Amino acid sequence: MKSVLTQCRRIVVKVGSSLVTNQGAGLDLNALGNWARQIAALNASGHEVVLVSSGAIAEGMQRLGWNTRPTSIHDLQAAAAVGQMGLVQAYESCFRKHDLHAAQVLLTHADLADRERYLNARTTLTTLLSLHVIPIINENDTVVTDEIKFGDNDTLGALVANLIEADVLIILTDQTGLYTADPRKDPGATLVNEAKAGDARLESMAGGAGSSIGRGGMITKILAAKRAARSGAHTVIASGHERDVLLRLLQGEAIGTLLTATTLTLAARKQWLADHLQVAGKLVLDAGAIKALRSGGKSLLPIGVKSVSGEFERGEVVAC
Repeated sequence: MKSVLTQCRRIVVKVGSSLVTNQGAGLDLNALGNWARQIAALNASGHEVVLVSSGAIAEGMQRLGWNTRPTSIHDLQAAAAVGQMGLVQAYESCFRKHDLHAAQVLLTHADLADRERYLNARTTLTTLLSLHVIPIINENDTVVTDEIKFGDNDTLGALVANLIEADVLIILTDQTGLYTADPRKDPGATLVNEAKAGDARLESMAGGAGSSIGRGGMITKILAAKRAARSGAHTVIASGHERDVLLRLLQGEAIGTLLTATTLTLAARKQWLADHLQVAGKLVLDAGAIKALRSGGKSLLPIGVKSVSGEFERGEVVAC
């Protein structure tokens, strides 16, 4: 872990709801201050840090007096709208103590699926980093629907890592890391210290849903690491309850699980096509068409299509 992380300069840090709230009951200002202190120290040492932070909906629930996370998309959107203000204001206050500014960046899948908006978002984020401003990123929950949601901030963190070509994605959670099995059910489960992000066995080790406070589970973190690896980013899954976890990780200390990006890095446009566009339809092809496409550089002719499902237009992505 030491040789990999000590060389990382551009970092995406994702913190889950349980690490920024008081068990879902509003924001934990001491916790936010702790993240700001560590990120400020990394910034001072020459690192570029983007923070993907959950907590808006949990803060909104607290302000609205809701004890149980709602299931209605409209209630969730309302909670996010109320809570996002408090979340960003709290971060700005914490970073100002270190003479740093924070910037709010709210993204949707549509922003990243459109090539021009994708490039504009990348330019904005890299400009903010060059100004030593800390971007605070969250999904724009107030305008998205179930069909176009990222799904969780683990996925969003991976897509942001691809967007800015980060060296490492650090996913901080309330769990120690990835285990060979669920340690709550299997006493023989052991911590996975290091593995390749694309290792197919990782998905079988992970599983389970997130808490009532957040949305993600370990499986979303494994899939996020797989996405991040496509642009060459390593991923660390570690406990956010570890003292000075960010500083210690970037000093090379082995904490949590390191998932290394060992697969061939995709070209920027191919990576965008693979990860940032949503599949709009499905084609079933005959053997000849499959062979032609796999050989590379060949066009798909209508005669090779056996069946079509879904509705899509020119320029949209379909699965085969």
